[in-house]
Amino acid sequence: MDLQSAFNDINWLSVLVASVSAFAIGSLWYSSFLAGNAWQKELKLSDEDIKNANMPMIFGLAFVLEFIAALVLDMFIGREATLWSGITAGALVSIAWVATSIGTNYLFARKSFRLFLIDSGYYVVFFMVMGAILGAC
Repeated sequence: MDLQSAFNDINWLSVLVASVSAFAIGSLWYSSFLAGNAWQKELKLSDEDIKNANMPMIFGLAFVLEFIAALVLDMFIGREATLWSGITAGALVSIAWVATSIGTNYLFARKSFRLFLIDSGYYVVFFMVMGAILGAC
């Protein structure tokens, strides 16, 4: 990959939209409607722990990290990407790189398989939607 060309070909609006979508997916995924309660239980976080967290900092940094992920995914899939190639790239990145990395970390940290499914499942959805947006735009 030629980094200069990849950087020049970035569609900044689609990167921003993909970042916002990832943020929205995370808000829904980790809500009490979906996996939030199970995630909180697996990490042994109390409601008080959640309430006392510095949420503006957490959400702000999470958005910056999601923006970086969208930016690099856009560079990775390239200008000629399509909706389907974006979805495929998102699936491959999330399953082959992200989920395997999380899995390795969770094995050594002795985290549960349930937590692995919650967190890696989020990234699979996150990157596939992000890839779809980036590929379609």
